[in-house]
Amino acid sequence: MYQYADYEIKRDRERCINCGRCVRECSNGAHYYKETPQGKTLLADETKCVNCHRCVETCPVRAIKIVKSDLTFKENKSWSAQNLKEIYKQAQSGGVLLSSMGNPEDYPVYFDKILINASQVTNPPIDPLREPMETRVTLGRRTREIRRDKNGNIVTEHPPRIQLSMPVMFSAMSYGSISYNAQKCLAEAAQRLGICYNAGEGGLHEDFYRYGKNTVVQVASGRFGVHKEYLETGAAIEIKMGQGAKPGIGGHLPGAKITADVSRTRMIPEGSDAISPAPHHDIYSIEDLRQLVCSLKEATEHKKPVIVKVAAVHNISAIASGIARSGADIIAIDGFRGGTGAAPTRIRDNVGIPLELALASVDKRLREEGIRDNVSIIAGGAIRNSADVVKAIALGADAVYIATAALAALGCHLCRSCQKGNCNWGIATQVPELVNRLNVQEGCGRLCNLLTAWNHEIKEMMGGMGINSVEALKGNRLMLRGVGLNEKELEVLGILHAGE
Repeated sequence: MYQYADYEIKRDRERCINCGRCVRECSNGAHYYKETPQGKTLLADETKCVNCHRCVETCPVRAIKIVKSDLTFKENKSWSAQNLKEIYKQAQSGGVLLSSMGNPEDYPVYFDKILINASQVTNPPIDPLREPMETRVTLGRRTREIRRDKNGNIVTEHPPRIQLSMPVMFSAMSYGSISYNAQKCLAEAAQRLGICYNAGEGGLHEDFYRYGKNTVVQVASGRFGVHKEYLETGAAIEIKMGQGAKPGIGGHLPGAKITADVSRTRMIPEGSDAISPAPHHDIYSIEDLRQLVCSLKEATEHKKPVIVKVAAVHNISAIASGIARSGADIIAIDGFRGGTGAAPTRIRDNVGIPLELALASVDKRLREEGIRDNVSIIAGGAIRNSADVVKAIALGADAVYIATAALAALGCHLCRSCQKGNCNWGIATQVPELVNRLNVQEGCGRLCNLLTAWNHEIKEMMGGMGINSVEALKGNRLMLRGVGLNEKELEVLGILHAGE
């Protein structure tokens, strides 16, 4: 059954100089030449277009634009055009629908319904240009009591921690799912900024060991690339139990992306699919999780904090309570809008809960149980700007993970075709000529610019609230007000409605 394309490629024939740049730049084959009596003519196969805008941005005469197709189906409130297209596709292929990036559906974005309060007279604002503002954060277990040695001196040793110059980290994106150049951009930028990037579940390329002080290494169910040197290199170790884009299921990196380099890093055969099981086959309880946490700490001589990453699901506060008692130092919560290289469409778009609700409920539960200082909280899943960072911290996070925002800074246009491995911007691909399109120094500079700008904005917003440190902002829900939220939503978030 013929499927009409979602996008149409409009070419201005008066402007077009027939240079063929679009043909060379499009890795999906959407542009091609056809021999005609008048010579070679540029045409387009729009069924292959993913709307990545590579041809639009590289056309030397701006002769191309991509528009959404106006083809319509008979109007039906129950059966949208997307519903029908997906049925046609599955009826033809018999396969599971795959998608990449985060959930695009029209669910509430609670960050957009939360406003930041500001100080005026009785608690005056602070000018961040003239007064010090502290955005540095420390992640890890806190020591609640003062301890002294046998001579009465205060013991200043503390559990292992991560020091960040600002409350932002680059989230897990493995080598294989993203390119060597993309991961190097993240590593280099993290080092320059004084923060951390997460290497993901794909092991660590030998060239990136020098970024160890700024690297979070991950232990997932597939245990790809995990060995003693790998664990000792990172600033922290993250146990990935789940992720926001696909709670309750494992991962799958197609064999086409397992090049020789990726094969060595992941310690699996070249060209073979890298499949992560849904569960860790040695973890079926909090007690089992505690055993792995302790094993990882013993393997690294108790010098590395351990993070446990979980997807935001309905009983997340109880899960977090158990993790806090497992010996873990940090909990990472990934909301249902979190991105991914590939996930079953139905899982991505229908499973999990919003980050904002999960974060607030976890912070509240840990405080009520008196164990909030046992762990730090990292929030992730569609953190789009500095205001989202501030709101997440006020809801209870110590810091946030960003991924899609970082990829956008590198040039990603969210064309949502990462799973194909043909990324025209050199990010989600292992094709050498495509990887080389991403300039590492330029990409690193753009990431540094983005987070430097965010850090300035965070200081401005904190100053407007009369707050001079991230620590004073953490869990400070009095600085937030809801707009257009019902009573239950306000109750879960723990904030007042605007006007109260």
